[in-house]
Amino acid sequence: MRLPAEFLRLPLAHRALHKRSERRPENSPAAIRAAVEAGYAIEIDVQGTKDGQAVVFHDEWMERLTNATGFVKDYTAKELGQIPLRDCDDCIPTLPEVLALVGGRAPLLIEIKDQTDHMAVTDGRLESAVAAALVGYQGLVAIMSFNPHAVAKMAQLAPQIPRGITTAAYDHASWAPLEPARCDELRDIADYDRVGAVFISHEAADLGRPRVAALKAQGAAILTWTVTSAEIEAQARKIADNITFEGYLAPIPA
Repeated sequence: MRLPAEFLRLPLAHRALHKRSERRPENSPAAIRAAVEAGYAIEIDVQGTKDGQAVVFHDEWMERLTNATGFVKDYTAKELGQIPLRDCDDCIPTLPEVLALVGGRAPLLIEIKDQTDHMAVTDGRLESAVAAALVGYQGLVAIMSFNPHAVAKMAQLAPQIPRGITTAAYDHASWAPLEPARCDELRDIADYDRVGAVFISHEAADLGRPRVAALKAQGAAILTWTVTSAEIEAQARKIADNITFEGYLAPIPA
């Protein structure tokens, strides 16, 4: 299995092509439509709901992106679908709704957000919802997660879907309250072969890490997050095969 070539050719719009001043907040249907229309590949995030569904939303809590309070996991998908996003006419969409909206018109990279708070073994509810949503989907799609256990679960549930690990420098201060020992384990990307990954999406400021070079030499595709300018893109592309970008319009190769 390899990551389809379009994931390496088309820049990935981070949380879709969002711009709140134009009423397109991150992961919103409006931002997804804009990314499709602009010709980009799309990166989105999924969180789990109280009733075991997958919604397209980055944070585990509601306050930053909506006027609601509390945790996403304490709401049902129906309830979330009635909560407006800030600075937008849209509400929080489910993954099936986003798949129907994209309809195979753009490559879609789905990041499964950690549901354990410790990058620990998952209960499989969110992964099962993602796998169920993708049954019969005809577009290009890949999945990834910072939590290798989530990637391993997707290998069991949907082995035909290309999968990767989202990776980082995992400095202890920035990743607190994740335990320092767990940070050290994840930094080494030791689970790459175990979970059957074919790519990583690595923190842009840390692309010079020897482990990244070793995985690239092994045949791994190297994506990177989050590129915010043409200058950072130029540096990142010296190592990375493709970028996940926001805050500017990355050029699309001819």
